[in-house]
Amino acid sequence: MLRNVAQRRRYETTLDRVGLAIGAGGLMGGAIAVLLMLFGGALAIGTLVMALLIGSLLTALAVTALAAFPWMLLHASGRRGPVSAALLGAAIGFVVFLGGQTWIYGLVEMPAMDARTLLFRWASGIATSLVMAAMSAGIAVVMWRVAYRRVD
Repeated sequence: MLRNVAQRRRYETTLDRVGLAIGAGGLMGGAIAVLLMLFGGALAIGTLVMALLIGSLLTALAVTALAAFPWMLLHASGRRGPVSAALLGAAIGFVVFLGGQTWIYGLVEMPAMDARTLLFRWASGIATSLVMAAMSAGIAVVMWRVAYRRVD
């Protein structure tokens, strides 16, 4: 008899591991902020420390605000694996970063531009958001690994 993967592998977590996972995700977001600052040419130690602290705090807050409820739904439905975490992280990262680059999907007033410029703006936003979605998926998988343990 073949049982599906969800029946074979069951993952459980505890509240303390969830807290550690949020901390780990926050630190990863802070590290990404530091890398972006380095690529931007910032080399001052104080600037990089502030980028780490602010990036970590904002990432932890964003994860808690944006991903907690969807992840609780996935957890309750039994979708607790690393693939579910990666897909949720990528989806949230893509939507948030694309909205940030396209004036909240055109809902707020944009600067005047022609149709071709707007097309390239959207194409650039999608490409950049795909990169950020991959990073968000990586953060989600690390957070999943910290939070969950396999139950046999």
